Amino acid sequence: MSAGCRCGSGKREVNGTAVMASGSGFPPVYLGIAIAVISSFINGSTFVLQKKGILRSRHKGRAYLTDAVWWSGTLCMIVGQVGNFLAYNAAPAVVVAPLGALGVLFGAVLASWILNEHLNILGKLGSVLCCCGSVVLIIHAPKAEATSRLELEKRLLDPVFVTYALTVVLLLLVLIVWVAPARGTSNIMVYVAICSLLGSFTVPSSKGLGLVVPDAFGEGPSSGRARVLFLGLLGTLAISILTQFFFINKALERFSSNIFEAIYYVTFTSTVIFASALLFKEWTTLTVTDSLAMLCGLTTVCVGVILLRISQEALIMWKKKEGKSE
Repeated sequence: MSAGCRCGSGKREVNGTAVMASGSGFPPVYLGIAIAVISSFINGSTFVLQKKGILRSRHKGRAYLTDAVWWSGTLCMIVGQVGNFLAYNAAPAVVVAPLGALGVLFGAVLASWILNEHLNILGKLGSVLCCCGSVVLIIHAPKAEATSRLELEKRLLDPVFVTYALTVVLLLLVLIVWVAPARGTSNIMVYVAICSLLGSFTVPSSKGLGLVVPDAFGEGPSSGRARVLFLGLLGTLAISILTQFFFINKALERFSSNIFEAIYYVTFTSTVIFASALLFKEWTTLTVTDSLAMLCGLTTVCVGVILLRISQEALIMWKKKEGKSE
């Protein structure tokens, strides 16, 4: 798809995104951005409320499934996922995904207020670097997208993407069946890896459903095939979200919601970028500038994650200890 402007039928296409021509209504991309901002704040409260419910239930000696605060967090997750689905189908993923950083920052504020969780200066710097690095990655990522059901079907059957999808499924089975029971409670990256790898299916499925729905519920000889694809994408999305939901709560039982949410955001968006690039064959459109920017963004993210991890053990002293002579 060219980066230029293609006019006709009251619409223009800019950078692969269909935008209504001036005077024909509110541009869908702006509606998608607005929904994404609201969803980010709702998602930012999800982990904090679920963590609070888990702690309350543990104190009372009962299961967290009976706690009202935990269910309020679960409701926020459902509303946030619905918002994400609408946003991804109204605006490009590369525009919507960076706005998840707002949820990370909002969640950190809520956690310090509701859970009394404290991030030292290293943790705060790590959170900022993670968000900034992820935004740079997504801004400079390739931006081509499928524009029809037939094009989506062709790309889903591409050998490169099929190989990647099978590899992700194999990694998920290894992590869930063998690694998580042995290391999950002691290493936060196990649960983070599981939830992030599932992002390779969540976002493409969400965008695919938006392309398939008109054909699946319309009239015509291709509607039957479209319904099969619709059910496949819907099933993949449901399984991915439910599995993420399960392991997110497992992680919140053991680890700080601040640390988990920040690392999860970085790894999730990174896998989404990689999966989208493979599915839509976008790497060939990258310029040298974009390639260097993505390398810098990845380096920033890595530094941020390292700072987040060591902030759990590091003790920062701002004042000189008393009682020491020169």
